[in-house]
Amino acid sequence: MKACVLLRLTSSSQMMLLMTLFFFLQLRKPLVEKLRRERINTCIEQLKSLLGPEFLKQQPDSNLEKADILEMTVCFLTQLQLQNQQQRNLLNSFSKLRLLNHINKLQNSSDNLREAHISHLSYTVQTTMTKDKTQANSSLWRPW
Repeated sequence: MKACVLLRLTSSSQMMLLMTLFFFLQLRKPLVEKLRRERINTCIEQLKSLLGPEFLKQQPDSNLEKADILEMTVCFLTQLQLQNQQQRNLLNSFSKLRLLNHINKLQNSSDNLREAHISHLSYTVQTTMTKDKTQANSSLWRPW
């Protein structure tokens, strides 16, 4: 479509259009690059301010380069990630321990109930057997 528009124009107008486009692109490229560098610098300054105490620990009075700031940020985030992983592992271990303790309590409680139930059954059987013996001694049972 653009080619069709260029063909309809005269050669001098085509040259003017191409030159204008070329100059526009030439002017735009440095502007875009400048904006990109400003974004990078702003982000690095934000990292520096966010991790300020960390920087002061390692190099208190030095002027840090961008690469230094990025390296320190990577180290800090790596340490933070390891700490989070350790905390998750600790919490998982704690949860497992609590669950095992709970299961042990339930098992002990169940054993106590079983023992109480068995002793109650034993008492009931002994009492019934004693009654049966006394009844057998007191009268004869005859099926007819």
